[in-house]
Amino acid sequence: MPRIVSLIASATEIVSALGFERDLVGRSHECDYPPSVQSLPVCTAANFPVEGSSREIDARVKAALREVAAVYRVDGDLLRELRPDVIVTQSQCEVCAVSLRDVERIISEWPDQRPRIVTLRPNCLEDVWDDIRRVASALDVVERGEELVAELKRRLAALRARSRLAGQRPTVACLEWLDPLMAAGNWVPELVRLAGGEPVVGQAGKHSPYLDWNDLQAADPEFLVLMPCGWGIDKTRTEADLLADQPGWSALRAVRCGQVYLTDGNQYFNRPGPRLVESAEILAEIVHPSLFRFGHEGTGWERRSSLAGAEAGAREGYQP
Repeated sequence: MPRIVSLIASATEIVSALGFERDLVGRSHECDYPPSVQSLPVCTAANFPVEGSSREIDARVKAALREVAAVYRVDGDLLRELRPDVIVTQSQCEVCAVSLRDVERIISEWPDQRPRIVTLRPNCLEDVWDDIRRVASALDVVERGEELVAELKRRLAALRARSRLAGQRPTVACLEWLDPLMAAGNWVPELVRLAGGEPVVGQAGKHSPYLDWNDLQAADPEFLVLMPCGWGIDKTRTEADLLADQPGWSALRAVRCGQVYLTDGNQYFNRPGPRLVESAEILAEIVHPSLFRFGHEGTGWERRSSLAGAEAGAREGYQP
């Protein structure tokens, strides 16, 4: 059986969904699902402290890219000791995981080992399906990969069909970072549409862009969904007040109607793997609660306290 090292969380989930969880011998510092993989040796680390506010983390990421040209580092000695046959990494985003360039450089220094490097390149849902096929091919289970893709697409098609029963598509703004503000791009706008909403910030297939506060106000979405990259609900909850401090916050339609939601971006929306289906389900529960009850509330998402919005309105003198 192949010895597999996954250097990105979404790849770990893909490998496991294909039936090779027991063949994983190493992981990245962010790989934590399925839970059993947390006992595996950790082959990567961040080049900066990951604790702090969204503004502080953004500054550290930019400094790391500027000063050492890398956000993460790979433990080359450990990687070689693990003797992998297959290494799965990515080339989509240097802020998301170790760079392909660094992995290739490390492997080139091994005279007696030549593991296969599988590179994931997800920018949209179709790319995610292709990545699953790519991993399946590297593990010689092409048919199993096609079956997994077909099942995931079937579930999304059923979700889309049911969402059409709502008869309306409310506008939805998804935010991938809070300070500075970033709209969620890539596959997220596709998920919003599948769930029966209309995305108003971020473009499908495009990297998540910085977003001016005035542009969010102009979009004035009916639903505002927070999904900061790499953060769970608890961390997002502590940072959500940054938005409430913005001028005009309480005038936003989503705030006035109590339709601001916190999600576990780290476990769902930020990982381009099989659980993007659950991410679409989360959005469907939020946007069309009368049609969908998958049971993700409390773990995958929660409604932001209306009290916080009321307090912000009081500070600004807003009267509903």
